[in-house]
Amino acid sequence: MTTHPFKVSIALFGATGDLSRRKLLPSIFHLFQEGSLKDDFALIAVGRRDITDDDFREIARNAISENGKLETLEGLDLFLTHVHYVRLSITESDTYSSLKNKFEDIERTLDTGGNRLFYLAMPPQYFTDITDNLRISGITETKGSKKLIIEKPFGKDYDSAYKLNEEISKSFQEHEIYRIDHYLGKEMVQNIEVIRFSNSLFEPLWNNHYISNVQITSSESLGVLDRAEYYERSGAVRDMFQNHMLQVVSLLGMEPPVSLNSNDIREEKIKVLKSLRKVEAEDVRKYFVRGQYDEGTADGEYVKSYREEENVSESSNTPTFIAARLFIDNFRWAGVPFYVRTGKRMKNKETKIVVEFKEVPMNLYYQNESDDRLAKNLLVIRIQPNESITLHLNVKDYAGEQDTKEIKLSYSVDPTDLARTVDAYENLIFDCLDGDATNFTHYEELMNAWSFVDPVNAVWENDPASFPNYRSGSNGPVKSSLLLSKDGFKWWDV
Repeated sequence: MTTHPFKVSIALFGATGDLSRRKLLPSIFHLFQEGSLKDDFALIAVGRRDITDDDFREIARNAISENGKLETLEGLDLFLTHVHYVRLSITESDTYSSLKNKFEDIERTLDTGGNRLFYLAMPPQYFTDITDNLRISGITETKGSKKLIIEKPFGKDYDSAYKLNEEISKSFQEHEIYRIDHYLGKEMVQNIEVIRFSNSLFEPLWNNHYISNVQITSSESLGVLDRAEYYERSGAVRDMFQNHMLQVVSLLGMEPPVSLNSNDIREEKIKVLKSLRKVEAEDVRKYFVRGQYDEGTADGEYVKSYREEENVSESSNTPTFIAARLFIDNFRWAGVPFYVRTGKRMKNKETKIVVEFKEVPMNLYYQNESDDRLAKNLLVIRIQPNESITLHLNVKDYAGEQDTKEIKLSYSVDPTDLARTVDAYENLIFDCLDGDATNFTHYEELMNAWSFVDPVNAVWENDPASFPNYRSGSNGPVKSSLLLSKDGFKWWDV
């Protein structure tokens, strides 16, 4: 984190919402606590409720105390003196004068440099109302910088994403827009680049000559909980696959960038997304599997099916699971399948990457015992729940003569280091303040991802599935295993 505190006023729309209470307020406080934000900083909470500054400060105090993974609350009282509340109606431009006046009052008192950050922790249907009214009211006219952070989903398909961006671009330029994807703020996701580009052991092998397949799993044991109304509109494809999962694919598949500059990294990620093999409508079943959870057992307790969840249609065609067989059609990755799966109400809550290396050209061991095989060489990068890196190797089994056994060389993030690890949102808010867009989604990345996903959604939305098709507490639909088995592979449970 910086030793030079940022000078900025942050307007937080949706300040009393769940995301703000659980993640954003604790993250902003910790940035203040460790010195990235200090004297010349203000947080303006924006909401519809008729409350005072002191009322919101109490809300913020409780949110930070209950949700912040902090060793201490030292500095909280001082932080709260920098917190203000403004009531307005986000769809009515004439109410934005109160926010404009608050910015100007703060900038007369504090040396913020006129730098303004707008964080929209709001449903996307309000994005253009807010950005239009910020422009109309003159709030975006400032002597300092202006930046905008928006939460996913960034549209529901290519056309809506294009339209949304056109509207927002009336008020903010592309370099001022930060589309936040909290997955990219996770330490172990950011570690993918370090593992690849700082170890001569891996980079020469990171291609179709030595890697047989790559697997990415992000599974949740929970169901949709109270998000069913949102989930009915998005499903697993829009909620997870189009953004989080394809971002991880691009990090694993990208060429070494010229530098660690955000533009250079983004350029290589975009090349990967452009190289994804487009799937024709008639081939969707060959490359994709969808699923929806049935009743079952999770953590030893009975749980109901997705269609029985509150606010879900009894005949819902919304997938809660997706598995995909992807190919990056370029020189490095030609012929190597990238298998991706994500779903709810699965057996385990975990996010991991498994890189399976090709077998040695000739097995010198077990030549007379056809049933025995050398263990596969695997690189396992575990993102959650326990952050770790494991390399699976073969060594001599000292109990035998020429037999081998599998060993695992493993590094796990030390619990004390993990306790000091900042939240993904804190990482990303810091990056935005620092002007580093590396771990945010650029417009071109977004549009290439939608271009790839739209044909799949078009087929599925017009072809009702035989749902439900996997039990809660399982590893998903049986057909997801067939994606791999027909290529001679399997999902690794490691």
